[in-house]
Amino acid sequence: MNDSRNVAARMGRWSAQHRKLAIFGWFGFVAVAFALGGAIGTEQLDPAKAGVGESGRVDRILADEFETPATERVLIQSPTDTANSTEFKAVINDVVARLKQVPEVSKIDSALDEGNSNLISADGHTALVDVEIVGDPDDAVDKIGPVAAAVKAAQEAHSGYAVESFGVTAEDQVNGAFTDALKKAGELSIPLTIGILLLAFGALVAAGLPVLLALTAVIATMGLLAIPSQLLPLDPGIGALVLLIGLAVGVDYSMFYIKREREERAAGKGEQAALFAAAATSGRSVLISGLTVMIAMAGLLLAGDPTFAGFGVATIMVVAVAVLGSLTVLPALLSKLGDRVDKGRLPFVHGLTRRDGEGRVWSAILGPVLRYPLVFMIAAAIPLVALGLVAFQMKLAQPGPETFPSRLPAVQTYNKLQEAFPGGAIPATVVIKADNVRKPKIQEAIGQLKWRALVYAGMHEPIVDDVNREGTIQVVSIPVPDKATDKKAFAALESLREEVVPSTLGQLEGVEYGVSGFTAQSQDFRDLMRTKAPWVFGFVLLFAFLLLLLTFRSIVIPIKAIVLNLLSVAAAYGVLVLVFQHGWGKGLLGFDYTGGVVAFLPLFLFVILFGLSMDYHVFILSRVRESYDSGMSTGDAVGHGIKVTAGVVTSAAIVMVLVFSVFGTLDILFLKQFGVGLAAAILIDATIIRAVLLPATMKLLGDWNWYLPSWLEWLPRLEHEKSPEAPPILAP
Repeated sequence: MNDSRNVAARMGRWSAQHRKLAIFGWFGFVAVAFALGGAIGTEQLDPAKAGVGESGRVDRILADEFETPATERVLIQSPTDTANSTEFKAVINDVVARLKQVPEVSKIDSALDEGNSNLISADGHTALVDVEIVGDPDDAVDKIGPVAAAVKAAQEAHSGYAVESFGVTAEDQVNGAFTDALKKAGELSIPLTIGILLLAFGALVAAGLPVLLALTAVIATMGLLAIPSQLLPLDPGIGALVLLIGLAVGVDYSMFYIKREREERAAGKGEQAALFAAAATSGRSVLISGLTVMIAMAGLLLAGDPTFAGFGVATIMVVAVAVLGSLTVLPALLSKLGDRVDKGRLPFVHGLTRRDGEGRVWSAILGPVLRYPLVFMIAAAIPLVALGLVAFQMKLAQPGPETFPSRLPAVQTYNKLQEAFPGGAIPATVVIKADNVRKPKIQEAIGQLKWRALVYAGMHEPIVDDVNREGTIQVVSIPVPDKATDKKAFAALESLREEVVPSTLGQLEGVEYGVSGFTAQSQDFRDLMRTKAPWVFGFVLLFAFLLLLLTFRSIVIPIKAIVLNLLSVAAAYGVLVLVFQHGWGKGLLGFDYTGGVVAFLPLFLFVILFGLSMDYHVFILSRVRESYDSGMSTGDAVGHGIKVTAGVVTSAAIVMVLVFSVFGTLDILFLKQFGVGLAAAILIDATIIRAVLLPATMKLLGDWNWYLPSWLEWLPRLEHEKSPEAPPILAP
């Protein structure tokens, strides 16, 4: 491909010729983007309006038309006394008296109040006091302190009793644990990345450039996200995802570029010629890789969920910014530094790759693989296929309180509530909307609904009612049997939705109704994932196929790439099932819950893994095709292309595996599953897939790798650059 058609080469050459403008322009862009984000402000997604399905519909009704106060449930429990005893009643009254002194409390319902006998457990050893917090429920976390202090004082005054609370305090503690976990991940990820880069390049400057590019790309993206957030509010945790993906692709792209520039210099080219060669070859690979990753992330926009859509927009933007930086400021910096990129060499550290580019370990491995490709292909495919078959056992689960860190006091209180009042901590909520919900016919239907829910759906007391001021909406909270996300709870939900509600509220005209609550939200999200996943998978696979078809002008290359990537994703799913459903290594990883894989994770992991693994695939295949176009046979091109890229691919993979493994050490379950899934997939992809299956299949196929049917000859030619010499580049 000549220079006029190689966008990456032209951008790299321009940046080298105008390096001051490129460097100061980049850092100016980062500063302006970050400042713009601060000025506009990033709109956050309201969790109350982020739901899907029937539960999402009624949750939005409540958010718009029902001022639902934040609540705190105080548990009072004695191993010996019952709620009928004088001593127990005295404790309840003391708790109520203390809470009445708290200005942040607007309403108190005690187990001793008339009509509240359902707030006493069946065995009589546990009683509840329900508290409403004044003001906007979104601000309740900021007001819960005095309530928690009153509960703590009551506990200290009655040492023989358990006096604990659950509700807003649980949200506060879980949010704190989540923030601490992400902080830990960030604090460990960057030093680990720098450490691996130091080993990979053996020089401080060369190791620092990828981190600099990745972090500036993340900073710029965090600012720019304020713009789309005005139309598509973003999840509050979006920053962690942007950091993770930005660090991964930013480091990868820089390593590809720097490694090629150093290799060309080692081959005897001048500084400018080596830089131009890197821009024309690795720069092009970065562009194609970035487009492939963005296509994969765009699949999230089809998931039908606002949180996923926000994730899709954020990841597309950070990849685009990282690609832009790799093609502009990186060649400008390399032009400025020249051979000083190797400055600050570390003693006794020579890098994971030789300066001629060939990876040490993989050079030894590839020999046997290319001599006996069929044997190695079968040997490598068997365990991956086995893991893929295990993936069919996957159960989807929504993370409830039982998945939160057991060290949190709120989780310990939840377990006590669950034992005393099964399902009462997170009940199902039936929402009824009408002109006047207090009409006798409607109240009679609601009464029938409660009775049938207890008798036919197997649900529990205490049932709690709440009506808005206008009398247009009534919320009936009914505890589900056992835990909110187990089989009994889902069976009760099905009975409630399919039989109880239609046979009662469904018989009335002019009444809108629906069922929400944690169990319903979990079921609706699982149903959405099952419906949308084929569309997301199909979109990603189709457009990745088309991009690779155009890039390599071969119908075999994209088909094989997709099959290999699907194999690594399926194997990662199998690892998740073995670990988080069968409990393999749960003692080592520090978790107890084995109820299934978090419902959003399989789809989310697919787009991320497919995109990141394509990074390696495009980089390796570009080098193989370059060698083939230079006159090598397919077998020799495969050996040479993989040997000279294996070192940098290994280094990049080690960075990602270690960073993702950090998430596997966190005590928030879905972050742990996220980390283990990503780390396993990248490890499998960078070793078994890229070092064994890819070369083995390419060797077996021979020249068929480049087969293009005659009826597709009209496709545009995007030939690969042959490491050209560059004309003189004049520094300003």
